[in-house]
Amino acid sequence: MKKIKIIITGSIIILAVFIFACSKNEIQDTDRIQEITGTYVGYYSNASLSAVQDSTAQADIAKAGDGEISVHCYGEALDTTFMLNYYEQNDSVMVCLTGQEFENMYGHTLGNGHTMGGMMGDKQNNETEWMHHLNDEHKEGDEHYGLFDMNHNSFDFIFYMGNGDSNPQIGFHGIKK
Repeated sequence: MKKIKIIITGSIIILAVFIFACSKNEIQDTDRIQEITGTYVGYYSNASLSAVQDSTAQADIAKAGDGEISVHCYGEALDTTFMLNYYEQNDSVMVCLTGQEFENMYGHTLGNGHTMGGMMGDKQNNETEWMHHLNDEHKEGDEHYGLFDMNHNSFDFIFYMGNGDSNPQIGFHGIKK
């Protein structure tokens, strides 16, 4: 009977630790999404990073799903809406393409590199979410086009206007209102 009580007590402790860990991650994710969602007011720039004339711009960021945001970026130079996945990286939140755009850019579907434990369940060696994403989903030299700088409450993203390396780029830089 004493052995059964020890097993039950041990099971309850393990279950409590699991529930606490899961809820802690959920709280952190909820906090982070609240920090990055909202309106960012700024400007567009060209590839040389000089401001585009009359380039005032705005980006509205909204939660779209688990680890995913919707971005509506608009102004004189560009008006577009797209989806991004977001990943914590120390004092930044890095973003990456999702869905068909990810597959078109990198040549495989998102999640193809994850063989066990779901999208983040196989993180090892104190990897950040971003480092884990890079290690599992990308090859060296793969480019990424944006980030949230949490220290400056800013969002930056580069748009490539067409296919190929010689096509013009438009950058967005905005500060959260």
